[in-house]
Amino acid sequence: MKKITISLITLFIIIFGFNYGFKKFNFNTNHQIGEKIDSLNGVYIFYNGGVGNSSGRNISADGYNLGLKYQCVEFVKRYYCEYYNHKMPDSYGNAKDFFNKNLKDGEKNLQRDLLQFSNPSKSKPKIGDLLIYSPSIFNKFGHVAIVSKVNKNSIEIIQQNPGPFSKSRENFDLQKDNGNWNIKNSRILGWLRKE
Repeated sequence: MKKITISLITLFIIIFGFNYGFKKFNFNTNHQIGEKIDSLNGVYIFYNGGVGNSSGRNISADGYNLGLKYQCVEFVKRYYCEYYNHKMPDSYGNAKDFFNKNLKDGEKNLQRDLLQFSNPSKSKPKIGDLLIYSPSIFNKFGHVAIVSKVNKNSIEIIQQNPGPFSKSRENFDLQKDNGNWNIKNSRILGWLRKE
């Protein structure tokens, strides 16, 4: 019983720390918070430090809300704004809020002014698609990334703020089952695409 209690307390401390306590702590001293660590089509990825670190809000020159600096949402919105000249009608929300569960595969997500596809989908992911992850026990806000490569059986994503020791790029298997394309990661809800 004592081991179970200690384990539960340890788990609580870890979850609390990741969600609330370690926001500004830099776990990886190989990088400085705000350092450029990658880019896609000239749009930079900045190192975040602790996953919950926020260094103020990033606003475009014309006043469009790009999001909290160094967070995943800030990168995808900045990428869509700079590369596609696309501004979302609803410029607020956490990563999980980008996916509207009430839409059918291929319908228009009016909040983001983008087409929405479910995982799995009839539509194969494309370079530039905005990928949305569900929340997890360690990240109640979800996560977003951009598809940077598409191969026959895999995709590569580029992401900001994946965690202090995770890389800005990651690969996932892509499989076609019964006419639907499935990114093999149970947290991926789907993807958004500019028409």
